[in-house]
Amino acid sequence: MNKGPPMTVEYVLSFTKANMPSQLYLYPAGGKGPVTRLSDERVLGIPSGYLSAGEDASYTTWDGLRVSARLYLPTPKLGYKGPRPLVEYVHGGPQGQERPDFTWFSMPLIQYLTLNGFAVFVPNVRGSTGYGMRYMKLVDRDWGGNDVRDHLEGLKHMEKDPRIDSKRRAVVGRSYGGFMTLTLASRFPNMWKAAVDMFGPYDLPKWASRIPPSWMPYIRLAVGDPEKDREMLLEHSPKTYLHNLSSPLMIIQGKNDPRVPEPESAEVVEDLRKRGVQVDYLVFEDEGHDVLRFKNRVTCYSKITEFFLKHLGS
Repeated sequence: MNKGPPMTVEYVLSFTKANMPSQLYLYPAGGKGPVTRLSDERVLGIPSGYLSAGEDASYTTWDGLRVSARLYLPTPKLGYKGPRPLVEYVHGGPQGQERPDFTWFSMPLIQYLTLNGFAVFVPNVRGSTGYGMRYMKLVDRDWGGNDVRDHLEGLKHMEKDPRIDSKRRAVVGRSYGGFMTLTLASRFPNMWKAAVDMFGPYDLPKWASRIPPSWMPYIRLAVGDPEKDREMLLEHSPKTYLHNLSSPLMIIQGKNDPRVPEPESAEVVEDLRKRGVQVDYLVFEDEGHDVLRFKNRVTCYSKITEFFLKHLGS
């Protein structure tokens, strides 16, 4: 039997916000006494008050579901005047989630866009994690279905905000978010001044048929069977609607991507250029299904921002 003194339990917590790096805090035993901050991480090179904290922009969608969303606006210290051009950012997954977290991989892009004068709308539509299993499963076998309607409903809410210039609107997304970017840009071409697809599948039957065999049981449940559900997958594929796409498009792709192989994105580029659509194609020779290397990420986010500045203004 241990006759030593009772054990004291303390907790070290990590906390972050959209405009603040992760900080460590010591939470005292039993919750008695002050919380002590242990770290002092800072953002170098950007004056205080320039990064956007974001605000809640949640909305009730077309069928009564509540959709969690954030809106990031340039801070007043940046000095931008008038309604801001809008960029919608679509996360991957679709079982992903965007959160006000400085360390999250999308936050540097969101902040860089706000520093350059853009408002950034970030919805967690049906299929996102963090809102219960039922909410997450609503997108199963319905990529490009009711999730699209959630995005359209969110954009209607943005149109009511006098701080937003919805006539200057763009969309960007990665992986499933790239699929959604191509879907929105091709099915609703008059809504957008520009779009950026980051390694998103555009031909669902082809994409589903060439994934690793070990993934197939999940893909059949979550997306559809490439043979039995071929007609449904074609109906929901951006490829079916690409002939409508008219806004300038940028496609970003890793040369070594095992999920969305580079030739698939190259096929989109070739097809659209033949139709006279302006397409910028940025391929990273040393990346897979993401942009992870620091130098590549700097290039990637800079190119995206330059592309939007060119086609939306600031």
